[in-house]
Amino acid sequence: MDLTLKDKLTKQKNGLLFYGLTPPKANTDTNKVREIAGRQIERINGLPIDGLILYDIQDESSRTNEPRPFPYLPTMAPDSYSEQYLNELKVPRVIYKSVGKWDKDSFSSWIQNSSNGNCYVFVGAPSKDQKTSLTLGEAYKIYQKIEKKITLGGVTIPERHMKHGNEHLRLNDKTENGCSFFISQCVYNVNNAKNFLSDYYDLFKEKEKDFVPIIFTLTPCGSKKTLQFMNWLGIDIPQSLKDKLMNSDDILGESIKVCKAIATELYEYCSNRGMPIGFNIESVAIRKVEIEASIDLLKYIKEMLGK
Repeated sequence: MDLTLKDKLTKQKNGLLFYGLTPPKANTDTNKVREIAGRQIERINGLPIDGLILYDIQDESSRTNEPRPFPYLPTMAPDSYSEQYLNELKVPRVIYKSVGKWDKDSFSSWIQNSSNGNCYVFVGAPSKDQKTSLTLGEAYKIYQKIEKKITLGGVTIPERHMKHGNEHLRLNDKTENGCSFFISQCVYNVNNAKNFLSDYYDLFKEKEKDFVPIIFTLTPCGSKKTLQFMNWLGIDIPQSLKDKLMNSDDILGESIKVCKAIATELYEYCSNRGMPIGFNIESVAIRKVEIEASIDLLKYIKEMLGK
């Protein structure tokens, strides 16, 4: 019998593969949304993936004083987009939920009435300076109190470990709050990821806890503007790599090579230590060449995982 996505995640299955999408902009015409969804359904139905990840985009301007390279435009709620426009897609979902958009009562009601079988990732505010009606900690407390529980995951950010050295502790706390898997921010610095993994490995070995799947996100970069935006988002790109991409005649092709190398190195690192790992290939661009590159990257990683 085939395992469900929930079983794969909660039973610490190794080698999971996901495809990540951002819903259309909130002000997109309904017919246009249907057209976008139709293309996505056609593209995703044939992919060898364990699940589809849908993001809940927030305004992150409170996180930095640097100007945003692209203007922030609200997107459709990912669960609504999934239910209304992607219902023909026969692929399990992992849906991000920005908890700061809710108050305690509405969030509690949502968990109690959630019955769609999706897995979820709770996301807090981009910075401590942003005022919200509900914090991530409060969302976890509500989740713990409600008997009917969804399959819950968390976000992990290797860059945070580089700055504060405590990402493995955050991950431990989130598992105590019910998270059974984690999805990383986009990785372009493999050493940040490995340093975090090393401390995570030591901590969980010491506590005699089972390792949980960590899904590392890989994102093709197709232009200098995208590279600038990734930098604004806080994705750490080593200066030598940044210079290489900026000076390349084929920045997209070069970034794909980097993503493949990172995936291979992280997979070997985790597999040698018995740590379940997976990958999420993001497709957040609208250019056809970048979408096709993300598909090629996904198929390469599927083959690597099969070996």
